[in-house]
Amino acid sequence: MNPEQATAFAHDWVDSWNAHDLDRIMAHYADELDFRSPLIQQLGADASGTLHTKAALRAYFATGLARYPDLRFDLQQVLPGVQSVVLCYRSINDWPAAEYMELNAQGRVQRVRAHYAAPAAGA
Repeated sequence: MNPEQATAFAHDWVDSWNAHDLDRIMAHYADELDFRSPLIQQLGADASGTLHTKAALRAYFATGLARYPDLRFDLQQVLPGVQSVVLCYRSINDWPAAEYMELNAQGRVQRVRAHYAAPAAGA
């Protein structure tokens, strides 16, 4: 993924989340996937923290949007790779977040590893 493609993807991804547009969010993802996040566990979507279908991912995202009605992501950095990208952003509760995303041949996300950290004290 070249830097221009990665940046365009990142901005569209963040904008879809900030619009709380579930259909637009889901358009970024492949039908079969491997999505891992500690928030999957925290929101009660799956004890393993892993989702494998787009339907399960949609339900998880819908729960997150409902739980955090003021959700807003603030994109900090875009790191392009080979058919992959890492997005660094501020997430729920202003937590620093990073997501490693692998894309399939159609440009849809098929693998995600999400990471979050509570902000430093006083931040």
